[in-house]
Amino acid sequence: MDKFKQFLKNIAPITDKEFADSISVFTELHLKKGDFFVKQDKICRNIAFIVSGTIRIYYINQKSEETTYSFCQENCLTTSFKSFIFQTPSQLTLQALENTVLLTIDYDKLNVLYKDYPIWQNIGRIITQNEFLNMEKYASVLNNETAKEKYLRLLKEQPNILQKASIEDIASYLGITRRTLSRIRQEISK
Repeated sequence: MDKFKQFLKNIAPITDKEFADSISVFTELHLKKGDFFVKQDKICRNIAFIVSGTIRIYYINQKSEETTYSFCQENCLTTSFKSFIFQTPSQLTLQALENTVLLTIDYDKLNVLYKDYPIWQNIGRIITQNEFLNMEKYASVLNNETAKEKYLRLLKEQPNILQKASIEDIASYLGITRRTLSRIRQEISK
């Protein structure tokens, strides 16, 4: 709970009382490696804070291949945001890459927090803004950096993903082929 409390305090000045009053509506969820938090075509009812573990977010592209959209690790929030906000079927799948512990809240309970605690409206707004900025950054990286630059960025920003995700998942996240990724890794290791 301390990690989550600190995470929230870094977003907005939530008081200890507001946190204590709010935490009772959250549920701890344990996923084993390979378990799903959200499945494509299902309505996403929950948003989660990752206490420990890693979640891979992916979608099925036009060639019916899994394309990794993101890797989310501990001390961050994850969900299928569009599905969660609009309560429509998800275009994304969220799957645990390792045993993962989540602190979840469902759509209805979050809306009660928004109504009862103005600080939660502020938290929700900032989280939404941050998610938009992350999506914009990811699109910019995919379109403006070379394959090698993208890989070096991943090494710098999320180095432990290399031990947790398959080479196929990493390559699809970077928007490159497995063969290109292997070549880049060989160049860097020299």
